Amino acid sequence: MPAKTYVQTTINGEHVDFLCEPRQSLLECLRDEIGLTGTKEGCNDGNCGACTVNIDGRIVTSCLVLGVEAEGADIETIEGVADGSNLHPLQLAFLENAALQCGICTPGFIISSKALLEQNPNPSEHEIRFWLANNLCRCTGYDKIVRAVQDAAKRLQEA
Repeated sequence: MPAKTYVQTTINGEHVDFLCEPRQSLLECLRDEIGLTGTKEGCNDGNCGACTVNIDGRIVTSCLVLGVEAEGADIETIEGVADGSNLHPLQLAFLENAALQCGICTPGFIISSKALLEQNPNPSEHEIRFWLANNLCRCTGYDKIVRAVQDAAKRLQEA
């Protein structure tokens, strides 16, 4: 068995220490070592966006990042989007606009959409579709997802 590496990071505002093998992806570490199973494995080759997380202000597919690269990083996963039991306006919009079905892609879409709305609080439909182009959904057809992001943008502007 390869030697494990000690990693210290911040996940969803909490200091986290974990051990991982140098070959383990951040996705594997989140799910298997830390127990945060909200981030989903889709393709495991960076093409679907299901495992998207925010690392130091950049959205990345966690299946393509090594766990050891999390050292000292500030990571946000889907578990950190809600404020306790209060859902984020984006999560509410996804629910109310039926922008999810099987749920595999939903965490990645929400993390990506949240990053978009933080950068551009009033995106056009074209900007939303362009921003989310790296996130694939095999169930919804995308229109409901785009409407949910538009709805969340309005909710956040009104708040």
